[in-house]
Amino acid sequence: MSESHEVRPYDADAAVDREALWEHKTAFETGLGSGTGDDEKAAKYESKLTDAYRDRWLEWVDRCVADEPRCVTLAEADGETVGYVFVLPERLSFLWDAAVINELYVAPEYRGTGVADALIDAAIVLARDQQLPLDRLLLDVDPDNERAYAFYERHGFEPWGEIIAREL
Repeated sequence: MSESHEVRPYDADAAVDREALWEHKTAFETGLGSGTGDDEKAAKYESKLTDAYRDRWLEWVDRCVADEPRCVTLAEADGETVGYVFVLPERLSFLWDAAVINELYVAPEYRGTGVADALIDAAIVLARDQQLPLDRLLLDVDPDNERAYAFYERHGFEPWGEIIAREL
């Protein structure tokens, strides 16, 4: 594994990009619960990863990329896709009155190599280019995920409110 990597916009028309993005999305989702040791949470996230969900999610990605081609950025190293960042397009900025990182994922073997730094930098550039109600870039991070939390703090993120949720 090399320390060399590059980032580039996702190509919705390239089958290899679609498959790589879905592979990493799957790892992102399954890691949400397993990273905290919460088996019930892990099972809930994993159970949604059906073929129907895959199709709907990729169609939504296509719509977002049609709005803003840079909203999904892929990281490549050693000839393969090793991570991605997904920033919601500007038209959705009123959800939180700010730019939103919907997801950021880096394959475990590439964590600590600068890949995540390059992806967050791409997200920040895109967010700065958006016309936002508030000049903020938001994301949801599990405070129990100490490594991710420290990464975001290192990049200037700080707590801003608290998300609460309920079952429907």
